[in-house]
Amino acid sequence: MTKLLVRLFIKDRDNVTDPKVRTQYGYLGSFTGIVLNILLFLGKLIAGLLSGAISVMADAFNNLSDAGSSIMTFVGFRMAAMPADKEHPFGHGRMEYVSGLIISFIIMMMGFELGKGSIEKIIAPQPAQFSLLTLCILIVSVLVKLWMALFNRKLGKIIDSTAMKAASVDSLSDCISTSVVIITMLIAFFTSVDLDAYAGIIVAAFILWTGFNTFKDSLTPLLGARPDDELVNEIRNTVLQYPGVIGVHDLMVHDYGVGNIVISLHAEVPSTMDFSNAHELIDTIEDDLKIKYKGIVSIHMDPIVSGDKEVDAAKDIVLGVISEIDPELSIHDFRMTKGISHENLIFDLVVPFGFRYKDIELAEMIREEVSKRDSRYFAVINVERSVC
Repeated sequence: MTKLLVRLFIKDRDNVTDPKVRTQYGYLGSFTGIVLNILLFLGKLIAGLLSGAISVMADAFNNLSDAGSSIMTFVGFRMAAMPADKEHPFGHGRMEYVSGLIISFIIMMMGFELGKGSIEKIIAPQPAQFSLLTLCILIVSVLVKLWMALFNRKLGKIIDSTAMKAASVDSLSDCISTSVVIITMLIAFFTSVDLDAYAGIIVAAFILWTGFNTFKDSLTPLLGARPDDELVNEIRNTVLQYPGVIGVHDLMVHDYGVGNIVISLHAEVPSTMDFSNAHELIDTIEDDLKIKYKGIVSIHMDPIVSGDKEVDAAKDIVLGVISEIDPELSIHDFRMTKGISHENLIFDLVVPFGFRYKDIELAEMIREEVSKRDSRYFAVINVERSVC
């Protein structure tokens, strides 16, 4: 069914890197969610009114909030597809994440209200009537929501969409919550034990949990999450494949929404390379990365001294020192300047977040150990964090 809908409504469906195609996928998921959730809301509303079950009414309004979430997803995709302008030179791709935040607040607000209503019914119980029609509507709802979960998960994987993946998790949690309502109805029918209000609380808890997870998944990229390791390694390996590039560091990937990224890095080239040739090499790499990742690329060229035995020997001393402290430490931009009384070993030290030593302590530790191994050397260290 998913393949059929994609084939019918999305042109050039295999070109998922095209922002226009990606937006079409978002529209398809949104409109499908709006239509099906409204139908489920109406069906459960009727069932809830007939049975008087608070848990069924809670489930109905849960579907109504899901319809609202689908509307916000549509709005998010539509705004994210807007081109860059003077005020937003990096585009509007992050609007998809903003819509996810709004959706999360809608979901959590609905869960709070439904939980409140269920508690009130525990305090002042009202009998619910078993209805075969209600049972059938709820069973159909579970099947529809299961299909929606698979449908949204498929679309989310195809276009790598946080909003679509969140919708998939939301639909799956709806399957669980509706199943809980069905179980309590059957228990009440066969044992006369009314657990309806308690089931309403369970449904509300699922809604709140879904809202919280949606909030977290949407907020993380807005705050500046660490880029995917696979993407980082792919970019690094791509750059290192170019003849003349001997190292890559300070690689950063800035996320402005799926399909809107800014890549910046330092490419190390031999200091003996002709300047014009090195500049042409960097321009070529930038152009190729722009085409491959459809983003903005900025590369800084770092000339590196190689083949100098004295410099290489000094560098080996530093590498030996930091490897003994922690293998996760690394250096770049190593250079040596000769003074009257000593020789400066200048380099950047990359330290993991949450490292056990403070920056000042670590730098002094390395400086002392390097001097112990060769008294001529004085380490000038710039400590930084790896963002990729």
